[in-house]
Amino acid sequence: MSKKRRTHSSSLKAKVALAAVRGDKTVAEIAEQFQIHPNQVQTWKRQLVTNASEVFSRGAGGTTLDQTHRVKELHAKIGQLAMEKDFLSKALGGLE
Repeated sequence: MSKKRRTHSSSLKAKVALAAVRGDKTVAEIAEQFQIHPNQVQTWKRQLVTNASEVFSRGAGGTTLDQTHRVKELHAKIGQLAMEKDFLSKALGGLE
C-alpha cells in the first residue's frame, strides 16, 4: 500500500520557512514541531531566501495573478449588466 502525499498550505510553508530562517531552533526541532520531514524544512527555507526579493520587486502598484483574474471577472460582469440594461430598456419601450 502506498502512502498518499500530503499537501501543505502556503501559510504553513511560510511559518516553517520563517522559523528556519530565524535560527532559534534546529531543523530537526522545527520538523518535529510541524510534523514534516527535515528535508522539507530545508527546501522551504531555501525557497524563501531565494525568492524573498520578489516580494519587494512588485512595488506598491504591482498586481498579483489573483487580482488580475478578479479584475477580468468584474469587467465581464460590467459588460453583462450593460447588455441586460440595454435589452430591458428596449423591451420596456425605452422608459429612460
